[in-house]
Amino acid sequence: MEAAAPHTPAELTVTSPEQMRDLGRRLAKLLRAGDLVLLSGELGAGKTTLTRGLGEGLGVRGAVTSPTFVIARVHPPLGDGPPLVHVDAYRLSGGLDEMEDLDLDVSLPESVVVVEWGEGKVEELTEDRLHVVIHRAVGDTTDEFRHVTVRGLGARWAGAELGSLSA
Repeated sequence: MEAAAPHTPAELTVTSPEQMRDLGRRLAKLLRAGDLVLLSGELGAGKTTLTRGLGEGLGVRGAVTSPTFVIARVHPPLGDGPPLVHVDAYRLSGGLDEMEDLDLDVSLPESVVVVEWGEGKVEELTEDRLHVVIHRAVGDTTDEFRHVTVRGLGARWAGAELGSLSA
């Protein structure tokens, strides 16, 4: 599979967990069944908080919490929207081979699949994906400042108005 061409990213600044959740709710408005979202960032950067906002924006059932120990959690829709499949690949050392046990290729067409720590592990699922990178200060800090880059890859995201994520 050829490398997907990146498009102009959205660059955002987030200064609180509530703003990160709100970003997730805004991002959910751009998503549809079949979308793959990769979340990258240090521990504690806000990946699960962003996904919680995505779940709220998509209108899915169940509290969105980190699936670190169960690896993947499916949140069915409360209405007409797609289910949210939330994966935490942190504990998975292999690439797509190890991910195949999760049947993400089966879930992807009818779901929004969000993978934390998915870089180098799930890109082969589809050329079209959204990559969200959350940068935060590392070390002993209580700084809530986050720099978020949202980049679409592939034809699905060509011309997408990612700039609309800024509020």
